[in-house]
Order: sequence, then C-alpha cells, then structure tokens
Amino acid sequence: MADDIALDRSRSAVLIMDYQAAVVEGFATDQDGLLKRAAQVLGSARAGGLKIIYIVVNFRPGYPEVSPRNVNFNAVRQSGRFITEAGTEVHPAVAPQPGDITVIKHRVGGFPGTDLDMILRANDIETLVMFGIATSGVVLSTLRHAADSDYRLIVLKDCCSDRDAEVHRVLVEKIFPRQAKVITAAEFLSALGA
Repeated sequence: MADDIALDRSRSAVLIMDYQAAVVEGFATDQDGLLKRAAQVLGSARAGGLKIIYIVVNFRPGYPEVSPRNVNFNAVRQSGRFITEAGTEVHPAVAPQPGDITVIKHRVGGFPGTDLDMILRANDIETLVMFGIATSGVVLSTLRHAADSDYRLIVLKDCCSDRDAEVHRVLVEKIFPRQAKVITAAEFLSALGA
C-alpha cells in the first residue's frame, strides 16, 4: 500500500491533532505505542522536509469562545480545563520543535475559527497527513472539512485513538476511506523512505 503513496514533500504537511497531555491521558488507548509511532512519524516527516502543524484546543480565561448553546464545550467550561497554558501542553513525547507551527482551536475540528486554512494555502500545501485523538472527534471533523476544501488526505490510523474501539474501527475502515487514503504509520514511514 505504501508503494502507491507519492508525496510532494514541499506541498505536504503533517497535522498532529489534540496530542495534548491531558487528552492523551484521558482519551488514548495504548498510550505508549501511540506516542512511539507518532514520534517516529514526526521525526521522519521533519527530516523529509514536510511541515509539521500541531492543532491544540485552548481557551481564554472565562471561556469567551464558548457559546451557552454549545453542549460539548460547555462541559469543558464546567470542568475548567484547557485554559491558556494550564493543561494545554502537548505531550512531551511528541512536543513541537523549532520551525513547527501550532494552531489553536476552540471547536472540535481544526478548521472552524482558526487560521489553519490560511497557513496551508500560504505554504501551498495540497496534501495533509493527519492523525489525532479522538478519531471520532478532531480527526473526523478536520477530515470532513479538509475533504470539502479539496485537500488530498492521508490518515495514519494507528496514530489515531478513540475511547470507543468500535467507533474507531468503523471510521478508519468504512468512513474515512471514502475521502482519504487510510494507512499505518509504518506504511507512511516506508513511503518516506524512513
């Protein structure tokens, strides 16, 4: 499968989404394996000249970005999580490096209300290699928006995680392949020649 992945490295970016320590600890399964695969992907992608873009959830004190009508993020507001700096750090095993880009989001997906699309277009990015936590949250929402925006998409299924293993399986086996090439981290590394 990796044989048919042709990447124009100068026009490709890796999106690592919601790999914040609190999210990894609260939502990821097989944390050690997940972090190891993600770190390998990031290291090889950086060495291969791909842009690395971190998507993280973060709110200002008082949560002015959260509408009282937003059920999901009102629960976050009630919990007091993801306030600027406190509890929003990317897990140290996959921490950003100099030259990486960080996009702050206030919704489930990586596009609404962010400058992600502007950054991608300004850098002439056509292909997005994406993974994140949770598969049914940030990955699904970001993939759908990116597909509708005509990006070429690759999902690294074993770098995604979801609390519900069956939901993860259905998404990576049945839903995502309609709009993206779904492969493993090892297949991606092989395509990079890593």
